[in-house]
Amino acid sequence: MSDADHRLSDADHRRLYHAFIDQGLDSWLARLPEQLAAGLDRKRFGDIPGWERAVARLPELSPRAVHLDCDLVGIDVELADAERRRCESLLKLLSPWRKGPYRIGELVIDTEWRSDWKWQRIAPHLADLNGRRVLDVGGGNGYHGWRMAGAGAAFVLVIDPSPRFYWQYRALRHFLAEAGSRVHFLPVGIEAVPARLAAFDTVFSMGVLYHRRSPLDHLRELFDALRPGGELVLETLVVRGDAERVLLPGERYAQMPNVWLLPSSAALLQWLARSGFSGARVVDEADTGLDEQRATEWMTFQSLEDFLDPEDHSKTVEGYPAPRRAVIIANRPR
Repeated sequence: MSDADHRLSDADHRRLYHAFIDQGLDSWLARLPEQLAAGLDRKRFGDIPGWERAVARLPELSPRAVHLDCDLVGIDVELADAERRRCESLLKLLSPWRKGPYRIGELVIDTEWRSDWKWQRIAPHLADLNGRRVLDVGGGNGYHGWRMAGAGAAFVLVIDPSPRFYWQYRALRHFLAEAGSRVHFLPVGIEAVPARLAAFDTVFSMGVLYHRRSPLDHLRELFDALRPGGELVLETLVVRGDAERVLLPGERYAQMPNVWLLPSSAALLQWLARSGFSGARVVDEADTGLDEQRATEWMTFQSLEDFLDPEDHSKTVEGYPAPRRAVIIANRPR
């Protein structure tokens, strides 16, 4: 690692430590060095040095404005042609970009997911985020975390075990500078959160539950991370049906190998009640469209269209119901 990479990493890690101290997360603080070392293990993740170098080489810019509260998270800045080409080539070294979109001046990172559409569906139903402490579980590169900060959250912790997403976050944090200082990233999964922490006002888990072999254990982990009275925002794949309907796919669902249980919304409400939550309600449910998840020049691999039956888009290539997602909001009782 170069001296520039060391300075970049150390500065960001210091910010994370100080934020944990400021938020009173002392019981977690002692675990951070080990968790960061494991999540950013260069022997395990051989691409990390290249991602580090790409972020370290991003140009220093002087934005006129920073936008966290609009669909295109990013900055207003004049980019010379050479600066634009440099930003684009370096940022594409971090591809594939899954969640977004983002904007650096006139340069738009057109991500696989229109994550702004999901936020538009969720935001009207949230408790006021102003001043809240938020945990975003499986938050990808942090797009929704930036939106949470834009809505007034005082402290946002994005956790995701992908080191690629971590370095995408770091690239964006470079451009957002002080305006993005309330959003932090730890490259871990939910299992790294200390048991019975009871620290967060709002916990988001979006696109995670169906990847968990034991979804009820995941719900309890989310419950334990919330303070009494705190709010859970859960988004996951569901199927149509009554409270007894749960789909257990075979080896793959929509070409994904790690999908376990897809409940109906009614079944999911029962799971939440059994896990201790109160007031669970479905605030949105809809099929995922080909205009919301698709391949782009920033994510050139297969996407949703390739995972559906070419003759019948109501089914996956395996013959299961096509992806349908629900958003459920619930609370930990006081």
